[in-house]
Amino acid sequence: MEWWKKATVYQIYPRSFQDSNGDGIGDIKGIIQRLGYLKKLGIDLIWLTPMYVSPCRDNGYDIADYYNIDPVFGTIADFKELIKKSHQLNIGIMVDVVVNHTSDQHHWFKESIKSKDNPYHDYYIWKDPVNGKEPNNWLSKFSGSAWEYVPELDQYYLHLYEKTMPDLNWRNPKLREEIFKMMQYWTNLGIDGMRLDVINNISKDKNFPNDTFKTPADDGRNFYTNGPHVHEYIHEMYQKVFGPNKLVTVGELSSTPISEAIKYTNPSRQELSMAFTFHHMKVDYTDGKKWTLGKFYLPKLKKALSDWQIGMQEGNGWNALFWTNHDQPRAISRFLNDTKYRSESAKLLALVEFGLMGTTFIYQGEEIAMKNAYFSDINQYNDRESINAYNHMLKDGISRDKAIQILQQKSRENCRIPMQWDNTVNHGFTTGTPWLKPILKDDFSVKDTLKQKNNVFNFYQKLIQLRKKEDILINGKYRVLEEDDESVFTYERFNGNRTIRIIANFTEEFQAREVPDNIDIIIGNYPEQRVENSMIKLQPYEAVMISY
Repeated sequence: MEWWKKATVYQIYPRSFQDSNGDGIGDIKGIIQRLGYLKKLGIDLIWLTPMYVSPCRDNGYDIADYYNIDPVFGTIADFKELIKKSHQLNIGIMVDVVVNHTSDQHHWFKESIKSKDNPYHDYYIWKDPVNGKEPNNWLSKFSGSAWEYVPELDQYYLHLYEKTMPDLNWRNPKLREEIFKMMQYWTNLGIDGMRLDVINNISKDKNFPNDTFKTPADDGRNFYTNGPHVHEYIHEMYQKVFGPNKLVTVGELSSTPISEAIKYTNPSRQELSMAFTFHHMKVDYTDGKKWTLGKFYLPKLKKALSDWQIGMQEGNGWNALFWTNHDQPRAISRFLNDTKYRSESAKLLALVEFGLMGTTFIYQGEEIAMKNAYFSDINQYNDRESINAYNHMLKDGISRDKAIQILQQKSRENCRIPMQWDNTVNHGFTTGTPWLKPILKDDFSVKDTLKQKNNVFNFYQKLIQLRKKEDILINGKYRVLEEDDESVFTYERFNGNRTIRIIANFTEEFQAREVPDNIDIIIGNYPEQRVENSMIKLQPYEAVMISY
């Protein structure tokens, strides 16, 4: 069995993890300072979001130089030290690779925009106007048209994201060779894996047809998501880089059906190790729209998770399991209770995730039950997507108060506030002024959490170790029970004569559910579990793992 199937990955957003020099921005030396903490937690691999040279229009996902660390984070020497010290603790390093687009400050694009004859012009996707307008009606993920006009060339370039982030032309074999060369450079430094940003968008329909706008998803993505040559491009990556270097890889695959995710992750196809998919992250979208005050409905979440568990098992694919990441608000605030039952809610999420089939991911702060930022003013936001969405909502007639409420629920800035190490000013993140405002007063810090009996951190420790010894959690089959139950999520993993059942109460009401006779309780998020007459009595937000 591949080692990464039993592994737990810890995602670090470097800008907000630990500042070592007082400039208010987290850095590599800060991460090195905290390696002992991560070793204690028991994780196997660190995923680092981008630290390359960047103008940071999209928090580093707009890369201006693939070969160098941005000075705000440190140096290549610091990065080598991080790899060395992590490896000494048997912790691997996974870097974030962004190859759908670059920054417009990248050398390639600066050359590309000079003339149509420039060798780098074809590194990007340029099109002539159609009837004096954009080549098609595709929309940018950051709102507005996905095309930007350059008068000097009388052409448009494609940007599926911010206009300062032009899309690369993967049809160009020279561009692909440059990408593989860059990947090999980081591999030679000693990394263990790569997370591939929006990798399913790199192949576009060469005819660039208009989309229909019949639904919010008919905005152009029908012609670039899981495009015509994406699998051959990723297979080429595998042959040139991933396979020979034995890298663990995870692809970000938004808007991808199960059938396609299986293709990306079935080992026989030699593409990716595992897939990040987001269907369970859209269960509180109203009519499929993100920027709304959505209401969470448990059966919808169960269906999203269960469909992927069963489908990926049947197709020999592999999931990357997560509740929160740098692009998502905190799940504890989104789906559960981040006030009265905060610890119980954090543990419930952990238990539900760690019982599923796939590689488990923890986003920084989940292990101490960090919650949403709940910013109350648009000026507190730094994130371009959130600011654009806010302005768009105001144009659509939504009040400022409601727009802020929506951001408090849906903005990815919620999860980007600094890591809470202690209860001093700025929670021990920095001695300077933090780049993003932290929660002023919050007792849920590492220092405070570790003092508590039966704390969230220790619960994650136990789950990480449990997955290493319970093969049934890795390769056991999955089934969901009582799909329509609006209060309790119950599912099983089974293999041969043994079954593990996870039961999670997603409400603050007491619940009772039937269980088999002669069960063994493996772990629960309350000190004691109450089982009487084949019924388990669940307290508010109680989750338990049993076997029989």
